[in-house]
Amino acid sequence: MTVGVTHVDSWVKSRIREEEYVKYIDHGRDFIPQEAITASLQANKNPDPKRVKDILAKSLAVQTLEPDETAALLNVGDKELLQEMEEVARRVKRKVYDNRIVTFAPLYMSNLCVNNCLYCGFRKDNHRANRKVLSLEEVRRETEVLVGEIGHKRLIVVYGEHPDTDIDYMTSTIETVYGVKINTRNGWANIRRVNVNAPPLSIRDLRKLSAAGIGTYQVFQETYHRRTYGELHPEGTIKSDYRWRLYCMHRALEAGIDDVGIGALFGLYDWRFEVMGLLYHARELEGKFGVGPHTVSFPRLEPALNIPFTEDSPYKVADEDFKKIITVVRLAIPYTGMILTARETPEIRRDVIHSGVTQIDASSKIGIGAYAANLQNQEGSKQQFLLGDTRSLDEVVRELAWMGYITSFCTAGYRCGRTGRHIMDLLRSGKEGKFCKLNAVLTFREWVDDFASEETKVVAEEIIIKEVDEIKQAMPEIFPQFMKYYEQIRQGGRDIYF
Repeated sequence: MTVGVTHVDSWVKSRIREEEYVKYIDHGRDFIPQEAITASLQANKNPDPKRVKDILAKSLAVQTLEPDETAALLNVGDKELLQEMEEVARRVKRKVYDNRIVTFAPLYMSNLCVNNCLYCGFRKDNHRANRKVLSLEEVRRETEVLVGEIGHKRLIVVYGEHPDTDIDYMTSTIETVYGVKINTRNGWANIRRVNVNAPPLSIRDLRKLSAAGIGTYQVFQETYHRRTYGELHPEGTIKSDYRWRLYCMHRALEAGIDDVGIGALFGLYDWRFEVMGLLYHARELEGKFGVGPHTVSFPRLEPALNIPFTEDSPYKVADEDFKKIITVVRLAIPYTGMILTARETPEIRRDVIHSGVTQIDASSKIGIGAYAANLQNQEGSKQQFLLGDTRSLDEVVRELAWMGYITSFCTAGYRCGRTGRHIMDLLRSGKEGKFCKLNAVLTFREWVDDFASEETKVVAEEIIIKEVDEIKQAMPEIFPQFMKYYEQIRQGGRDIYF
């Protein structure tokens, strides 16, 4: 039962706490220098090829780029130089993360929201939206499908901004997700990492979220361009406060959340400006906290029911430019994880994944309650936007194996302390990739035995043999222990990791 209008208004007015972000503002100016970004993009047009090659060498050394260096890459137009950029992006990704792709699924808990963003299917004035908040029992049933029928090990749970889905609801639903455990063909399965996509929260609420045992806390700025942000987020809403949102990751890190995820919604403003905004955001977090974003997301604007802006935006991103976005982000913030979502079609995902992507979702349904209801078709009245890729996890895993990638279901890092600043050091040195390879093979073996179709097993076994041989050659001192864990999994052991 939803709360009354008066209470909602009171809740909205008490939401923003300026004292929790003004302390991070330097000399009255936030860390996104609007004029400087525009000037840098203009000043670095037609970059010298030698300079570009020097910048690529810096990326390959896993060093965060300077703004002018990133602006130069964004301005590269020569096809051969672009191909070299893509090749170096692939090498950076392989150096930092090996050849693994992490998979997850989104679980939308509600589509109630007090905000009125012009591009969003959940905006409060969209009266064609069919509103719903999942009960804890419905959350349990959704999770049972994701765990027991599909085989996911990590979720990103998604909440709108509304008093019905406040911090107490968030922590209760997360606890419910973690509480589901299902018997499988050969062992058992559960969700081992819950990442969170939620509105900006106060430090007190973020501490509660951290105590719930979450993985990454993810908030997208949507657009870093101040004027455009104001036009798209009407005054009087919580989301209209640009700085409350901009500094939410500062509050999260202060509250003890080690891993944070940033992103921009490409299609709201000039994509070059947004990439620069992401870079400045990463550099700001590195400077203030010694740790940059655990992940960067780059969703493109997609159609939504009764939201004309999604069709009319003058800043829609072409496919070639989208590929360049992914390439430049990988080069500019070389240590970060990069998330490519099912907003994109299978064809686009196939084409751009080589440019540095580390995480994708699969078997995704974003209608409220869509997993347990086994909805085969998308329902615009229940979704924030429409998906481009609705393939099953089994299909996606099989395709990734054909492409030479191993699907990782690993969630060991955050339980072993490989988070925050510690994982930053491991990523920059390339050491984290070794842990990733070991645990990717172990978790992939587990998933194949429990969930893979016969068709997928054929190609999966081939890549497992290849990966095991690479471990034997590269890590002979660890290989006996690895094989001990591997055989335990073959015998039904689960959640075994380095």
